[in-house]
Amino acid sequence: MFSPHTTKQREEMLKAIGVSSVEELTAQVPAELLNPAYNLPPALTEQELVEHVTRLSAKNTPLACFAGAGAYDHYIPSAIRHIVQRGEFLTAYTPYQAEASQGMLQAIYEFQSSICALFEMDAANASMYEGATALAEAVNAAVRITGRKKILLTGALHPEYKATLKTYFGVTGAAVFADIPCAGGQMDMAALDSMLGGDTAAVVLATPNFYGVIEDAQAVSDKAHSCGALLVATVNPVSLGVLAAPGSYGADIAVAEGQGLGNPMSAGGPYLGIFACKKEHMRHMPGRICGLTKDHNGRRGFVLTLQAREQHIRRERAASNICSNEALCALSATIHLALLGPAGLKEAAELCVEKAHRLAALLSAAPGFSVKYSGPYFNEFVLECPVPAEKVRSRLLKKGILAGVPLGNFDKSMKNCLLVCATEKRTDEEMRQFAAELGRFSK
Repeated sequence: MFSPHTTKQREEMLKAIGVSSVEELTAQVPAELLNPAYNLPPALTEQELVEHVTRLSAKNTPLACFAGAGAYDHYIPSAIRHIVQRGEFLTAYTPYQAEASQGMLQAIYEFQSSICALFEMDAANASMYEGATALAEAVNAAVRITGRKKILLTGALHPEYKATLKTYFGVTGAAVFADIPCAGGQMDMAALDSMLGGDTAAVVLATPNFYGVIEDAQAVSDKAHSCGALLVATVNPVSLGVLAAPGSYGADIAVAEGQGLGNPMSAGGPYLGIFACKKEHMRHMPGRICGLTKDHNGRRGFVLTLQAREQHIRRERAASNICSNEALCALSATIHLALLGPAGLKEAAELCVEKAHRLAALLSAAPGFSVKYSGPYFNEFVLECPVPAEKVRSRLLKKGILAGVPLGNFDKSMKNCLLVCATEKRTDEEMRQFAAELGRFSK
C-alpha cells in the first residue's frame, strides 16, 4: 500500500484512532485479500517493456472493419490527437476551481454549444460515461419529470442498452419497461398506439435503430406527446449530418454515444455519453453545465452553472449519482465537430449512406444473401445469410475482414443474420473483396 505520509504522521494518525499499527487497523480483513499472491513476471526496464509491447502489437491482424452496432470506425483527423494531448488538457481534472480552470471550462462550454447546435436542443451537459448510461439517466429524468413509471422501449433498442437499463432499475423498480414490437425492423405504430396511456412516462426511440433502420421519429413524437409522455431519442450523432435533429421532431431528451465524433474504438472505451434536453427539463439533467458570464469589469468568464449531483446538493435532491464526466473524449468530439463544420459532417454522413447502400447491393448479389429489412438505413443494415452468421464472420476473419456483428448473439432467431456497417473509411477494394468472399459460400 502506498502512502504519501511520513512515518511520524502515520504514527500520529494511528495514535489518534487508538491503534498501534496499520496491521492492527486492517486485522479484520482476511489475509488472502489483504496480501493476495500475484503470479507476475519479473519487472522490465522501460526499453524491455517497449520491445515486449511492440512484439505483442505485431501479432494484431489489420482488419477491414464492417462491424458497427454502436461503435464505428470513422476517420479521425490527426489534429485531434495532437490537441487533446496538450498537457493542460491531458492532465486536467474536474474544474472545481473555476478561476484556475478557464481553459477546461471553455472547452466544456464549447462542447455543450456544439451538441446543442447539432441536436437542435436547448441544453446539453458536460458529457457522461457513454451512450447506454446516458439513456438510463434520461429514463430516470423522465420518471422524475412526469411522476409516472411506465417506459415504452423500441424493440429495436440496442440490447446492451436494455441490459444497462435493467442494471439501473432492476432492483429499485423506479421504472417499469415494456417493449414495442418492431415488425419489419421498424417500430409497430399500431402497437405503440395500444400501449400508450396516461401512465406512460416516456417513449424511447432509437433512430437509426439497432438494426440500422431509420424510424418515423415525428410520428412517434406526436403519439408520445398526445398522452403526456416524453420522447427520449437515442441517435447516432454522425447521422445528424443528413438526418433530422432530435429537437426538430420534438424530442424532450436526446442522448447518444459520441465515440464516432473523433474518438477511437479502443477495445471498448473510454467512450462519450451525450445528453441534451429542452430548457424546461434542464434541472433534471445529471452532471453539470458550464456557463458563460462576465465579471464586474465586463471580462468574459466561464463558470459551473448547474450541478444537480449529490456532490454539490443534498443527496435526496440530486438528479444523479454520476460524479464524473468524459472531458477528454468530449474535447475530442468538440475538435472533431469544429474541424469538420456542418458541411464536413454532412459530407462524412453522405459518404456513410452512399457506401453502405453500395455495399448492400454488392453483398445481396451473392447467392443466398439478402438485405433483411426494406426500411431506410444510414450506415448499417441486416444481411440475411444462407448459413449461420458466426460461420461467415469466422471465415472472413481469416481473409482480413471483420464482416459484421452476428445478431444470434442477441437473438437466437436471428442466428443467420449479420449486422453490417460501412463508414467513409471503407474503400471500394475492401467492399469488393467482402462481396467476393461471400460469393464463395455457394461453391
